[in-house]
Amino acid sequence: MNSSELIDEIIAKMTDWRGSTMADIRRIIHEADPAIIEELKWKGTPVWSDAGIVCLAKAFKDKVKVTFYNGAHLADPDKAFNSELEGKQWRAIDIYKDDKINERSLKKLIQSGVDYNRAKKFIF
Repeated sequence: MNSSELIDEIIAKMTDWRGSTMADIRRIIHEADPAIIEELKWKGTPVWSDAGIVCLAKAFKDKVKVTFYNGAHLADPDKAFNSELEGKQWRAIDIYKDDKINERSLKKLIQSGVDYNRAKKFIF
């Protein structure tokens, strides 16, 4: 079974709001970057990469967390990041049960993460 199929399984096993939220996040990520690669890392955490890790998503009891690997280096004009704001590398978006995902902001952050990774690859 490949990573995408395993992620399908992970999402299907979450029968509450977290499963539909994870599915929405995944869809938005693919809309933002159709070339993005899905992987499982760190004991089954869904990770999306393009020229390096862009973000990961993980469901917790009370939230779904989308963490951007290079989030501290990304512009966030819409103030989508609401977690891990003090770190020098990571930034995250915590999504709770009744929260509405700001698709436009999430797509912008995905695209910015990909652009950041691609630019880093060409620095010698």
